[in-house]
Amino acid sequence: MNTNASLPNGTLLKMESLDLSTATIYPAFLFGTLTYIFILFCNLLILMTIALNRKLHNPMLILLFNLPLSDIMGATAFFPHLVLSIVSQNRLISFPACFIQALLIHLYGGGNLLILSAMAYDRYIAICFPLRYNSIMTQNKLVGLIVCIWLLDFLLMLVLLFLVMRLKFCRTNIVDVYCNNPSLVKLACEDTKVNNYYGIFGTVVLQGGSLAVIIYTYIQILRTCLTNKQSLARQKAIQTCGTHLVVFLILQINTAFVVISHRFESVSPYMRRTLGVSILVFPPFLNPLIYGLKTKELRESIMMFFKRNVKY
Repeated sequence: MNTNASLPNGTLLKMESLDLSTATIYPAFLFGTLTYIFILFCNLLILMTIALNRKLHNPMLILLFNLPLSDIMGATAFFPHLVLSIVSQNRLISFPACFIQALLIHLYGGGNLLILSAMAYDRYIAICFPLRYNSIMTQNKLVGLIVCIWLLDFLLMLVLLFLVMRLKFCRTNIVDVYCNNPSLVKLACEDTKVNNYYGIFGTVVLQGGSLAVIIYTYIQILRTCLTNKQSLARQKAIQTCGTHLVVFLILQINTAFVVISHRFESVSPYMRRTLGVSILVFPPFLNPLIYGLKTKELRESIMMFFKRNVKY
C-alpha cells in the first residue's frame, strides 16, 4: 500500500499506551479475549439463526442480519490487535495495518448508523402503513436498500482513507488506542484542509442523515401510536421502537463526541479514548443481546435451537 510517506519505508507507528501494570497484563488479556469471543459467539448465533430459519426471512430481520455483520467487522478490527499488544506490551503497528484497521472501524461505525436508520424506516412502514407494508417492503426494494447501505458506506470511507493516503507523514504517534481517520490525519506534515472538509461532509451525511431519518420516522410512529385505540398494539410498538431508539442514540452520541473532540484540544484525551473504545465494545456486545431478547420470533428460534442441541 503506497502511503506517499516522507518517513522511511517500513517505519512503524506507535499507538497510545494502555498504561497497564505488570500485575494487570494477563487479567486484561483474558478479559479482552473473552469479550471478543463472547461478541463473536452472540453475533454469529444471530446470523446463523436468521440464515437457517426461513420463517425469519422477513424485511425487519433481514435488515437486522446486517447489524451483526457490521459488529463482527468492527470487533475484529479492534480486539485481536489490542489483546496481542496487551500480552506483548508492544503498541507498534505498520502503516498498511493501521490503514486497514481504520478503514474497517469506520466501515463499522458508518454501517451501524445506516443499518439502524433502515431498521427505523422499516418500523415506520410497519406501524404507520401496516396494510401496505408488503407492497412497500418488497424483496427487490429490500435488496436495493441493503445494497445502497453498504455501497454508500464503502464509498464514503474509501474516499476518506484515500485522502489520508495521499498525505506525507512526519510523525509516528497515534493519539488513540486504535487507528482512525483523525489520528492518521494528525501524523501529516502538510495541509489537511481537504481532509477536514471531507470529514465534516461525511459526518453530516452519515450522522446528520441518519438522525434526520430517525427523528422523522419516530415522530410519525409516536403520532400513530397515540392515535391507535388498540392499547396492546400501541404498547408493543412503543416497546420495540424504544429499544431501537436507545441503541441508536448511544451510538450517535458517542460517535459525535469522539469526532468533535478531535477538533478541540481542550477536550480530555482520556475521555475521548474511553468513549472511542466504548463505540467498539458496547454495540457489538449488547446488540445481539438486546435484539435477540426483544425480537420475539428471533428469541423463540434461538431457544428452539438450544433445546434441540441439548436434547440430542
